[in-house]
Amino acid sequence: MAFYENISEAGAGLIKRGVGDRQHLLRCETEDFLRALSLDYEPRRELHWHRDYSSPEAYEASVAGNREAWGQAVGTFDLQLLPLAAQTEPFLETACIHAEWITLPVAEGLTARAVLAIPKHIDGPWPVLICQHGIGSSPERVFGFDDDSDIYRAYGQRMVEAGFAVLAPMHITEGPPRARYHRLCLMLGKTLWGLEIQKLSRLLDYLETVDGLDTSRVGMYGISLGGAYTSFTLPLERRIGVGVNCAWFNDRLKKMVVDDPRYSCFLSVNEEHIFIPGWLTQFCDSDLASLICPRPYMVQTGKCDGIAWWPYVVEEFRRTKAHYDKLGVGDRCEMDLHDGGHEIRVEGALPFLKRWLMGET
Repeated sequence: MAFYENISEAGAGLIKRGVGDRQHLLRCETEDFLRALSLDYEPRRELHWHRDYSSPEAYEASVAGNREAWGQAVGTFDLQLLPLAAQTEPFLETACIHAEWITLPVAEGLTARAVLAIPKHIDGPWPVLICQHGIGSSPERVFGFDDDSDIYRAYGQRMVEAGFAVLAPMHITEGPPRARYHRLCLMLGKTLWGLEIQKLSRLLDYLETVDGLDTSRVGMYGISLGGAYTSFTLPLERRIGVGVNCAWFNDRLKKMVVDDPRYSCFLSVNEEHIFIPGWLTQFCDSDLASLICPRPYMVQTGKCDGIAWWPYVVEEFRRTKAHYDKLGVGDRCEMDLHDGGHEIRVEGALPFLKRWLMGET
């Protein structure tokens, strides 16, 4: 590796070039090694997953350890919960919708915030749909405000008009602050994802005290970062019975470590909060979805969405649906593949949600 026979006789320029060239080789070797290790996923799948498809009960028991491992990966805080005493403020009033901000103390110094909207034109009890915003977004956008590009299609309002009570939680939304608080969580052996999932669970506790809501029928429909929260939360929060994952579901191995001009790779963007310790040891998207199975689950993907190359998403969905098919509940797993981009498609998800939360066929 020497660029010189005797460094004391080498010029400064030669030394500098040699140091830089060796560093380039070392970095490339390291990245190549780690990428190959990350992509060598099948041995880890065989090691960690031992599913029993003989019955739903046997299946649930066979993945219980994986569910626990996912909970450990995102991290569960030992919180001293405060009483369910929420404050409310007006948010939106129309002929069909009554909506309020909810501020719910979770633990000392920790507060959950969300918009809760209920139908005025349809008698309850109403099924509940959690509509989770994406990064750089807000509950306002869920309801069609501050959305000039019309990515959200006012889906919160449209779901209320269809007869759902809608809960739109507020999460920390920008990349840099998420990274900052993710670092703080990591030093405690947790993640920001885990903290915000616990806040959502506490909001569900609160909804169980609200008159007119049928909390035996709860679904979650999230876009982008909200799709991630849908994918991450349903394996842990069993009260959520139906999930729609919009504009997040992916070939997780490629998405995380393989640069490709057809989609954005998280390895090469400033999204530090995305990285969960141990994620790729056993939790690619189809395996994580197998912790949602046999609950109904839809993947919504646009072919023009730059977060993924859609043929890879189709293949990962095929692996997901195989779990449902082996349990004899293949009709509970659907893909809404459309020609649009990074956006909500209400017309694709609404019949699925009505079927599994309202019993409509």
